[in-house]
Amino acid sequence: MTADGPLSTAHLPRPDPARGVFETLLVVDGRPIELDAHLDRLAASVRELFGAPTMARIAGAARLLAEARARELPLGRLRVTLTPDDHGKLDLSATSASVEPTTLFPGDEGGVTLGTIAIPGGLGGHKWADRRLLNQAGGVLDGALPLIVDLDGAALETERANLFIASSDTLTTPPADGRVLPGIARARVIAIARELGIDVSERPIPLTELGAADAAFLTGSIRGIEPIATIDGTPLADAAALPAAIAAALRERWLGSPR
Repeated sequence: MTADGPLSTAHLPRPDPARGVFETLLVVDGRPIELDAHLDRLAASVRELFGAPTMARIAGAARLLAEARARELPLGRLRVTLTPDDHGKLDLSATSASVEPTTLFPGDEGGVTLGTIAIPGGLGGHKWADRRLLNQAGGVLDGALPLIVDLDGAALETERANLFIASSDTLTTPPADGRVLPGIARARVIAIARELGIDVSERPIPLTELGAADAAFLTGSIRGIEPIATIDGTPLADAAALPAAIAAALRERWLGSPR
């Protein structure tokens, strides 16, 4: 962040669709978590960017590859990437890596540090393989995770996760209005909150409101739920009890145990 506001990214390259799109999945005991939802989102991106017939030809292969690579991992992350070639076809690839158990659902001691960056209109609803903008912005944030802010002052999402704020009885998250990725974990958290009788509001969150929230946290497909510790060097309030209950429910869904 500069003295005048979030770090400007006007000089940095916007994501190039020609570099493709990808999905990152958590793998537990050889099982890819939320595989159907991830493939559905990948298919939606491919249909919009490259045309419906393209995804139809490769959907089955993407599932088989994901399932095969997942069987190799007791606990890890799996990345499935689709990249258009010079002839309009999609190249399918997958990479995987182990993750430490402490990466999943980190407690308050694992609170993340955010630094704001300004991206007009956000990055949109696709998970771009082209990460140049985010990588270059992150390189000047002293290790902070980039928090994307639009020019209207709305906090949108981070480079890897969706954003929530919480009060004693309400969750609020930015709407999936084309400026943010419609996260898989985001959708699950909204559903769990409603099952628990918690009100959920999908509306823009001004950066000033985020800084004053009772609690704020991120949702993503690898870490699940992680609290936010600071934004641009300013500590947030201590986490409320509300996210802990939701985290326990999501952890049980993904890992089979609430703790």
